[in-house]
Amino acid sequence: MTDSSHEEVIIVDDDIYVQRGLKRLLASCGFSTRIFGSAKEFFESQAPLPTVGCLVLDIEMPGMNGLELQDRLQQRKISLPVIFITGHGTISRSVQAMQRGAVDFFEKPVDSQVLIEAIRQALARSRQQHADMQECLGLQQRFDSLSSRERDVLRLVLKGLLNKQIAAQLGIVEQTVKAHRARVMEKMQANSLAELVRMTEMLRLAPCSAPIVPPLG
Repeated sequence: MTDSSHEEVIIVDDDIYVQRGLKRLLASCGFSTRIFGSAKEFFESQAPLPTVGCLVLDIEMPGMNGLELQDRLQQRKISLPVIFITGHGTISRSVQAMQRGAVDFFEKPVDSQVLIEAIRQALARSRQQHADMQECLGLQQRFDSLSSRERDVLRLVLKGLLNKQIAAQLGIVEQTVKAHRARVMEKMQANSLAELVRMTEMLRLAPCSAPIVPPLG
């Protein structure tokens, strides 16, 4: 579940002094925070995750460590950006974290301003991810509104076929193809073919696999 009411920084660290220090620091910069003492506590929480937010994770924690928590988040399709802080930093661990998509990796004690800047970047990334997701959901709804025939025409348009080629391939007249194309543009709210292509790239539509019919006449 997600909560769109505010942005939030989630801290997962078993060191109570680190928890208190981070909470004070982030509160002084206007960030809303939530704190968990372990990965287990985080996953057992019934509170909804924020729509826009990030996680500040310790690497070494009892039970599930930070990297394992990061893996579990990805398995559950939770895309909140992650920042690691640790008192046991190694090059191999930092490489693992970054390869798995972490925003940054810091050794304790971390410079306050450096951490705040990393959190701001993580929240900016989260905002963009949320905006992209909302746009994609809107595009999917528009695509779902297309009729089966309109989808056929769309996929053939994306392959670069002319109206008369599409008509020949689908066994309909060219005027009908033009009408379908117009409805596709209207329903998808596209102002140009280039914009329609961009929309469909976002949705990763597979092009029609039927062979291209050569121009008639």
